[in-house]
Amino acid sequence: MTPAYLPLEVEREAQAYWKGHGSFTVPPDAEAPEHHFYCLEMFPYPSGSLHMGHVRAYTVGDVIARYQRLKGKRVIQPMGWDAFGLPAENAAIERGIAPARWTEHNIENMRSQFVRLGYAFDWSREVTTCDPEYYLGEQWFFLRMLERGLVYRKNSMVNWDPVEQTVLANEQVEDGRGWRSGAKIQRREMPQWFLKITDYADELLDELDRMPDWPDQVKAMQRNWINRSQGVEIDFQVGEAIISAFTTRADTLFGVTYLALSPEHPLVAEQAKNSRELARFVANCRRISLAEADMAREEKLGLKLDLEAIHPITGTRLPVYVANFVLMEYGSGAVMSVPAHDQRDWEFAKKYKLPINRVIAPVPGADVEGDLERSAFAERGVLVNSPGFDGLSSEEAIDKIAEALEGKGRGRCVTAYRLRDWLVSRQRYWGCPIPMIHCRQCGVVPVPESDLPVVLPTDVEFRGVQSPLGDMAEFLHVDCPSCGAEARRETDTFDTFFESSWYYARFASPNPSSPMVDAVANSWLPVDVYVGGIEHAILHLLYARFFHKMMRDADLLDSDEPFKHLLLIGMVLIDGKKMSKSSGRGADPEKLYSRFGADAVRLATIFAAPPTQSFEWREESVEGALRFLRRVWSLGWREAEVELGQASNEQETETELELRRLTRESLLKADDDFGRRLHFNTVVSTAMSLCNAIHEREPSAATREAFEALLVMLSPITPHITHFMWLALGRGEAIIDSEWPDLAPVRQGPSLVDLGIQVNGKFRGVIQVPPDASEQVALVAAREHENVGKFLARREMRKVIYVPNRILNLIVV
Repeated sequence: MTPAYLPLEVEREAQAYWKGHGSFTVPPDAEAPEHHFYCLEMFPYPSGSLHMGHVRAYTVGDVIARYQRLKGKRVIQPMGWDAFGLPAENAAIERGIAPARWTEHNIENMRSQFVRLGYAFDWSREVTTCDPEYYLGEQWFFLRMLERGLVYRKNSMVNWDPVEQTVLANEQVEDGRGWRSGAKIQRREMPQWFLKITDYADELLDELDRMPDWPDQVKAMQRNWINRSQGVEIDFQVGEAIISAFTTRADTLFGVTYLALSPEHPLVAEQAKNSRELARFVANCRRISLAEADMAREEKLGLKLDLEAIHPITGTRLPVYVANFVLMEYGSGAVMSVPAHDQRDWEFAKKYKLPINRVIAPVPGADVEGDLERSAFAERGVLVNSPGFDGLSSEEAIDKIAEALEGKGRGRCVTAYRLRDWLVSRQRYWGCPIPMIHCRQCGVVPVPESDLPVVLPTDVEFRGVQSPLGDMAEFLHVDCPSCGAEARRETDTFDTFFESSWYYARFASPNPSSPMVDAVANSWLPVDVYVGGIEHAILHLLYARFFHKMMRDADLLDSDEPFKHLLLIGMVLIDGKKMSKSSGRGADPEKLYSRFGADAVRLATIFAAPPTQSFEWREESVEGALRFLRRVWSLGWREAEVELGQASNEQETETELELRRLTRESLLKADDDFGRRLHFNTVVSTAMSLCNAIHEREPSAATREAFEALLVMLSPITPHITHFMWLALGRGEAIIDSEWPDLAPVRQGPSLVDLGIQVNGKFRGVIQVPPDASEQVALVAAREHENVGKFLARREMRKVIYVPNRILNLIVV
């Protein structure tokens, strides 16, 4: 009798084999052979358990890694843990334990889940970012960047989360509230550490044009974030001071009716000393987060100052206001306000009854109203009311006015960026200590390299959420390395994006001869395929690119970019919303693979949709996957009894020749889907069709060949059952060590026939299939037809009407 398919037993046996044979361990190699392939998924925060979003992303990456290995590549697929950060700290505080213990427990649990799912991770390269051996590298590198002038400390207005008791980046503020705590953000001025990412702004921007394997959406988001613009910096005389304002619209200069200053501008601070009303206004402005989106939603408010500005060309005296929409961190904290041609300035002018002077008219014949009573006219056009420049187009006037300002010494052409330097210091405990020392005599000095790493104490007790480091004398008090006097350590820790910005390089250099990485990393970098989510499009990916370029310039790496191909994974949805354990929308993968087996979970996840598309999760899909695997299992035991002798093409029946042709076509298609197209769901469809074709035929050398090809096709997706069945067929080596089949062409049979395709009764295209092709073969070909496929995407198949050799009608809803 055929043994029953018991997934958990099969999977334990396969996993024991891989572990015992070190199947996924790749020793460090200083060489750079052409056959190296680095597959990497964004490493997880150790929350304690996986969700289906994790399972999908890591299964996709594992499929790629296993396929590339079948194609003869030497593959590394490492895994580690993004272990620092507020979630672990807050969870530990709630439970009354140290974050280190909480994190270690979660890592152990998640590592065992990864193993249960059969991922081909090289655990010899595992890193945990809270391990001093790891963060020694970033402390050492921080000091090297300090020497190169890429690190500085200054007082800065920041977003302060009163619940989390730490600074947040603008991107971590949502609707004026902290992204995790939900607390209303406050603005504070505090000394902070920065990295000069702006020094790399041009390279970070220009390099995007040479990254063809990154999604256009991500490149557009990074371009918008860096936002390089050419403009004019214009000087306005305000009393004895000169205030410069940047604009990309010098053509509107004659329409300036007031100057707006940031609440943090030094002139505002000076005036606030003698005005309680102004002081209150400035204090209220600090309740608005620094995020641009939040500021844009706020009502435009201001106060007139006891100051006047002189227009740099006309000499007109202009009122000066403090306004809540002007940021000190952008430009010089001043805006030349043109209410007729900027909507924000228009709203402010309407509120405070300030002049709105048109200086740009629509181009004759343009289909625009330009009604300044209803809104600002922000389009480019033709200059009016601009003496000496009337009649010029906006483009012409920008150049002419810039020349006039430069001639008077009151302006200059400059390049500006939206990108700001990276604020890397945080005021919480669970992070990498910043390796600096504060001395009353010497100022702030670096920790000597010989004293690295500065180890974060792990045996701590919390009083509320504030960092305990300030109360730990054994950590805090230290001698100044310059003068020997009593000093104190920096108690701020690095932003956790610091750790995730270079971990990929450490994976490639697991035992470096330097504190960070060595030349071995160059034999693997850049990463060939990087798998992750769109939520990391700006911060993580931009910071990783920046770090890579800094490491290159420090002679640690020899490539320009960290990731060749960026593969963004679509979301797993429940009831149309992103799966989330915290919101109650989720499926427990552990329960699923304990019930159905890891292969069934992997197969259902892959079959649901191409990797880049989102899909609605249904548990029934795992049940369907299990039914298919049972069929493969029973077919495998049948084929295990087939004699291995090969018949020649001339001696085989037409049925056997047709199967050999189908086997070769299936392998060619799967090869393309795995490699070029990255459409793994259609590999499953092809495998199902081939499985049906084998099942319909009597056992023979052709069915045995087809079944072995089926196992190879499925092995990246369902590695356990294919491992077991491969050995059951009597193959001497494990399937993980085999190669992608290279089958010789088969003697040609009957020519293909045209098959018309209808969707809901409407003609959508023609496909070519073998004569009398099965319904499954026809369905696979139909889904691959470009025009037909778009009418089937994300829709449920209700009925299939198939007339062989004539028509296929698909009823979908």
